[in-house]
Amino acid sequence: METRTATVPAQRSSERTRLTSTEVVQFVTGSAIWAPSVHNTQPWRFTVQGTEIALHADRRRQLYIADPGGREMLISCGAALFTAKLALRALGFAADSLVLPDPADPLLVARLRWRRREPLTLAEELLFRQVTRRRTHRGGFEPVPLAQGLLSVLRMGAIRDGAALRVASDDGSRAALADVVRTADLVQHLDSAYLRELADWAPPPGSMRPDGVSPSAYPARPGRTSPYFPAGDFARGHGWGLPPSSSPAGPASYVGTVCVLTTPDDTPADWVNAGHALQRTLLTASAYGAAAALYSQPIEVTWLRQVLRAQLGSGSHPQLVLRLGTVIQNEVSARRPLGSVLEAGEPEPPAGQ
Repeated sequence: METRTATVPAQRSSERTRLTSTEVVQFVTGSAIWAPSVHNTQPWRFTVQGTEIALHADRRRQLYIADPGGREMLISCGAALFTAKLALRALGFAADSLVLPDPADPLLVARLRWRRREPLTLAEELLFRQVTRRRTHRGGFEPVPLAQGLLSVLRMGAIRDGAALRVASDDGSRAALADVVRTADLVQHLDSAYLRELADWAPPPGSMRPDGVSPSAYPARPGRTSPYFPAGDFARGHGWGLPPSSSPAGPASYVGTVCVLTTPDDTPADWVNAGHALQRTLLTASAYGAAAALYSQPIEVTWLRQVLRAQLGSGSHPQLVLRLGTVIQNEVSARRPLGSVLEAGEPEPPAGQ
């Protein structure tokens, strides 16, 4: 499997201004493909025109059973957009974007341009370093609290993106969220079409596929949290997955901090914003030494999403359930080669000129 690592070019600032637009595009899109996506479907493609990158949703990679409206597809693309903008910042460019700029083309998620310089901040550099390090966790956590102040930082970050991160702060609310996730998991496992779609995106050991959830991305026996949040059944009873922890205490089983990512409305623009906020949350958590387990099941079952919305009691729309915690990560995530997602244009003069 080809390994790619997005790193800030080592040139001095004056030399970075001489990067060609083609070099900028390759760096930015090569970073964006590391964004999280539902079942690692990577439902995006990029086109280039001069100093503009267009991010498109790829309907061929949509989950038509679990996500018939394309909500999770656009959340995934929103996460890729945040990563692309962060990569431009890593090069010292201001990132100017237009989200859903063409009502006649709903698959055009955003246009991204770089036309002026802006110094990279220390916080942005720290986030960018997590782009290829971050992994979605599936299982329990170690009984270690989150870094002090992290939740406040995450909440403020979500607000910047037009979303909210709502924390289940007591045993009752955590148990209620766990009940919704478990019920959704049971409902979906009674749906044969859902199970076939899940199997399509969960290749067996030894597969060389550059997408989907491979056995190197989940534990063979995930720790059973209390309250219990079921992990996705990607192995389908075959026992695939990473071996159990070698820790004397056995697999981690601490539930961690349970949150719900919400938006004020439920439009495609809100879904993109949710993806933006999700990636900011995941990268920030990673920078603080934390990982996240993600649950889309209760959002995919319409009536359970309404139950969850009623539980929140704020009138907002739930987009994803998360658990945050500390764990030693061994997961490996596959990515498609850049050439399969990027339609490159002709070479351009140095960027920034």
